[in-house]
Amino acid sequence: MDKAWLDADEQGVWRGFLRMNSWIYDELEHDLRDRDGLSLIEYGILAHLSEAPDRRMRMRSLADSVIVSKSRLSHQIARLERNGHVRRESCADDRRGLWAVLTDQGDRLLRRAAPGHAARVRSLVFDRLSREQVGQLREIVAALGGTPERP
Repeated sequence: MDKAWLDADEQGVWRGFLRMNSWIYDELEHDLRDRDGLSLIEYGILAHLSEAPDRRMRMRSLADSVIVSKSRLSHQIARLERNGHVRRESCADDRRGLWAVLTDQGDRLLRRAAPGHAARVRSLVFDRLSREQVGQLREIVAALGGTPERP
């Protein structure tokens, strides 16, 4: 077999992976929008900020955490800022840098959205897998560079 092409098994797994990933993302996106008026990226921003010291992160670090470009993050932060969920602050030690800070209103929105989001993630992924399969998925994600966090 020519290594320039995926074999039939690899192709099937790859295409299935892409379909599954797209389906899960779309389901979570629609669920959050319908229930809480948030995109999945906005939810990720609020969640990462809530876990950060003083509920603040440098914009560059936040972009890396939620896996979006800096320009896309700026757009999402602007929307969250208009709605009072996040504010931007200048960095004292870097005049070009900005902090994204979770507001109390943003924290309340996250706390309201989190239980439903967790339930939907669980129904789409974890309820469909055995404990052994969850462990295997953890190993696969780690092998592919996803470095899942340990409980």
